This record gives sequence, C-alpha cells and structure tokens, in this order.
Amino acid sequence: MKFMVVDDSMVIREKVENALKGEDFEIVGTAQNGIEAVEQFKALKPTVMTLDITMPLMDGIETIKEIMAIDSNVRILVVSALADKSTLIQAMHLGAYGFLCKPFRDIELIEAIEELIEDIV
Repeated sequence: MKFMVVDDSMVIREKVENALKGEDFEIVGTAQNGIEAVEQFKALKPTVMTLDITMPLMDGIETIKEIMAIDSNVRILVVSALADKSTLIQAMHLGAYGFLCKPFRDIELIEAIEELIEDIV
C-alpha cells in the first residue's frame, strides 16, 4: 500500500517512516508543506497519508481540500499537536479519516493507521 508522510518537522517525518518499517506500506513520498504534498500526491497517488495541520505555505486544512479534489478515496490520518476540536471536526468534514495527537508512540500510530484502512485491506 502506497504511503505518504506530510509534516513540516523532519523529526516527525522520520518517526513515522521508522514506525512503518516492516509494515505493509511503501513510503512513496514525504513533504514538508501542503504545496509539496499536493504536487507529490498528483505524481505518486498514495493510498494512505499522514498529514500535519500546522505547516508553512499551505496548512493541513487547505491540503485536505486540494487532495480530496484530486482523489477522494485517499485515507488521511491527521497527525498534529493542534488539539483544537473545531479544527479536527473541520478536517474530518473535509475528508480526513482519523486524528492522532503529537507526541505519539509508534504503536499508537500503527493502530491508528490499521483502523484507518481496515475496510480496504
């Protein structure tokens, strides 16, 4: 399953990548902002992605809108330190499938992703 990691923090991008090693995911791309994410998404067509909300140039909410316009079947897990309920509700309304708060443990990420894709595996 093709996977993409989008976060402005290199530490978080690497943490997600390391957590998914040995799982049934092929990490096809990483991006540090929404603009990069949309460009890569068009070319790489991942099935699943993690997405931060607070990023420079294009935030996660705008990124969800753009990505969903391209492919509404993608599974997006919002991974953010922003625990604002209204932003979470907005992200889910726009098409995100789940939410994981930073900081997180590897097992929490794996479980959230498994729940995200349980009906498509």
